[in-house]
Amino acid sequence: MTGRYDLAVVGSGIVGLGAAYAASRRGLRVVVVDRTDAPVGASIRNFGHLCIGAQEGRARRYGELSRDLWARLAHDAGFWLREAGTLVAARHEDEAAVLAEAAQASAADEPGLPGIRLIEADEVLRLAPLRAGGVRSGALIEGDLQVNPREAAAAIVRHLAARGVEFRMRTAVTGVGPGRVDTTRGPVSAAAVVVAVNHDLDQLLPEIAERAGVVRCALDMMRVAADLPAPLRAPLLTGWSLVRYGRFGATASASGLRERLHAERPELAALDLNQMYTQLPDGSLLLGDSHHRAVQPGPFQPEAAFDAFLAEAAALFDADRLRVLERWQGVYAAGPTEFLVETVADGVLALAATTGIGMTTGLGLAETEAAAAFGWDGVPEPLTAAVSSTHDEPRRPEGTA
Repeated sequence: MTGRYDLAVVGSGIVGLGAAYAASRRGLRVVVVDRTDAPVGASIRNFGHLCIGAQEGRARRYGELSRDLWARLAHDAGFWLREAGTLVAARHEDEAAVLAEAAQASAADEPGLPGIRLIEADEVLRLAPLRAGGVRSGALIEGDLQVNPREAAAAIVRHLAARGVEFRMRTAVTGVGPGRVDTTRGPVSAAAVVVAVNHDLDQLLPEIAERAGVVRCALDMMRVAADLPAPLRAPLLTGWSLVRYGRFGATASASGLRERLHAERPELAALDLNQMYTQLPDGSLLLGDSHHRAVQPGPFQPEAAFDAFLAEAAALFDADRLRVLERWQGVYAAGPTEFLVETVADGVLALAATTGIGMTTGLGLAETEAAAAFGWDGVPEPLTAAVSSTHDEPRRPEGTA
């Protein structure tokens, strides 16, 4: 393998694809190297939820840029994306208090950006087929996006390949350095290198992973067929989500909410639950998720987590039946900060979203930090594109009553 590239990207997840896309739009010659034959990691094992408006600071800046990049890619690569916002159902007074405080702070801190709109219970029930008695009020995080994670990354790969980006798959990387990437199929020569291998950073650059405190977070998820009377018209968050996301978790009200949730449901707290839901275009629901952090989490998934997902969904949704279609374990990089951006050597940049917001921020992270590190000036192609659904609203899955 010989040849000179302007950029070599190690890893074909969303962050790596974002770096390749940024370079390609600037007319640079790009190669992407990955040990698998297609994206199979965190970029496809998630909710497809781009929760931009719940972020703060750096994550919000990356997320806002990611919004434009996702819109452009969905248009050009032809995958499903909708600007549905994010729906939050408040079932207790303390959850409503967190929403109110977050909405006020968002309006003050981020004028001109999509905000958090407080809504009454009847609007929550119009947007989600929930059991009416349990909903007190809610909010809509405006401008948030949703994609189908099972198709988006693969569609981006096809689109980038059509633009001239070279993909060398089933090729493991054994080392990186200034101007080079060493692989199991020979060396690759490149002026700049981006390492975007997510949780496998410790396999390629162990000293950096250890110094940054990057480990793995394993999560349990499942997909179900749900006999719902109407579609879920936006990704749905609950009180358990509010104590996780930056904009909500930073409120003064969040500590009291966290204390109540942990006191009332210690078994769910032990799972480190984020009780949330998205609906795919085929009508099936994604449920989850639990979290367990370790250098190498075990592969065994306790059935208690899945039992909890089903029980909580049954209590929340106006559904007669939930039928399990799939279960899986996701893994993503976790660290003490939200992002890892580190210059490994001259012209070699390591990037990772080190929380569970890679889909939300990864494209913007790669665009921003690669351009800054390598001195890329100008973008010859505009990033504006209308955000619209390329498929119909989610429908009832085949085989349900």
